[in-house]
Amino acid sequence: MNHKERFLATIANAPVDRPASWMGLPVPAAIPGLTKHFGLKTMEEVKTLLDDDIYPIEVPYNYAPSNHIACAFDFAKRDHLDKPDDRTLTAPGFFEDYDDPADVDKFNWPDPAKYLDSQEAKRRVKAAGSDYAKMGIMWSAHFQDSCSAFGMETALITMLMNPDIYQAVLKKITDFYLKANEIFYEATKGQLDAVLFGDDFGSQTGLMLDPDLIRQYIFPGTKLLIEQAKTYGLKVMYHSCGSIFPIIEDIFDLGADIVHPLQARATDMSVENIQANFAGKGAFCGGIDAQYLMVEGSPEDVKKRVNEVIDLFPTGLIVSPSHEAVLPDIPPANIQALFQTVKNRTK
Repeated sequence: MNHKERFLATIANAPVDRPASWMGLPVPAAIPGLTKHFGLKTMEEVKTLLDDDIYPIEVPYNYAPSNHIACAFDFAKRDHLDKPDDRTLTAPGFFEDYDDPADVDKFNWPDPAKYLDSQEAKRRVKAAGSDYAKMGIMWSAHFQDSCSAFGMETALITMLMNPDIYQAVLKKITDFYLKANEIFYEATKGQLDAVLFGDDFGSQTGLMLDPDLIRQYIFPGTKLLIEQAKTYGLKVMYHSCGSIFPIIEDIFDLGADIVHPLQARATDMSVENIQANFAGKGAFCGGIDAQYLMVEGSPEDVKKRVNEVIDLFPTGLIVSPSHEAVLPDIPPANIQALFQTVKNRTK
């Protein structure tokens, strides 16, 4: 199987030569350690050496200072930031003092067509190579952005006490992502295989808000985002860190193909528990603990756990660290151990 075939078979719970695997998204500070460990110059070379199956493609969004689609909204009040380019969910936001839905247009909402580079999107997907599973990293975190719009505590209070303005702001955010994503999908049409959306709902021990509130306020927008991706024939990986067990079935019902990242040490999110409750009902990605095992464990510890996970999920699970970001505290030898073990399971 090539990478794309293995990815598609894994998420279909179909037989595979070995499970698909994904490194995730190494943060810039982790890259020098990874390239040095493998004696290579670029992360492209590292991916090739490890035989990684997924090629992530970041949306080329050019809006200073962050130049990232996940930081498209300048909601934070400047006098509450340590640095002018900080993005925070908890600092007081633009809508903190507004309570009338008619005020929603007082914010200078960005037009994604001005900042999303369609030609660069085409170049990036073409550079990925034909046999990879090419995945657009969309994020489209409309819930998290709503927290930035008000400040998180204010956002959650407003959701309950003044839902009209909360929903008005949330709709503007969702509409932005629907437009941005359409531009990206049209630019990469027929060349992309999957997309990743993400909105963190979980803490280490449970959901940050009642699941019925997520279903009432957040998931309608999520459904629109997923349905839009599906019209382009794309598989959907849905990301939320933390303990999200009570809403996993909802995520599949919304049309997502893959739940990511199975934060292994979060309550109810162990691979054993997920396998017992959801095996065959959908696909997953993650499961290899990036909070302790990948940081403090030895390569032999990592190999042991990867083998245990594959025994539980011979297909239906993309083996990956239980966080999308590979941080500098993960020894590159443990990344190597993860991929070597997966590769050694080839039939």
